[in-house]
Amino acid sequence: MAVRAVRGAVQLEVDEAGHMDEQVGALLTAILERNALTADDLISIWFTATPDLHSDFPAAAARKLGIGFADVPLICAQELQIEGAMPRVVRVLAHIESDRPRGDIAHVYLGAAAALREDIAQ
Repeated sequence: MAVRAVRGAVQLEVDEAGHMDEQVGALLTAILERNALTADDLISIWFTATPDLHSDFPAAAARKLGIGFADVPLICAQELQIEGAMPRVVRVLAHIESDRPRGDIAHVYLGAAAALREDIAQ
């Protein structure tokens, strides 16, 4: 098994904890499904959030999914505050074990966040 990295992002419509739970849950579920992964394949996940998100930690939303994230190391950080950057964005960098070649990894950018990485968004 090789160690691979999977990228992803989602833009929240509002800064509310329940909405963050839904959107981060949808993002993580899509990453797992599109890459045929289970929680056992996850090594760790980095979450970043833009400075305008204050309602909750993205990692807390992951833990609430109840699909085996209890022993996966998760960490949150704040994105740089860059003028003109897309607001209310949660980004993910997941380290995984996978037999897939690097070029076959499906990076997931949901909704408007697809504009962030049109080169790799699937």
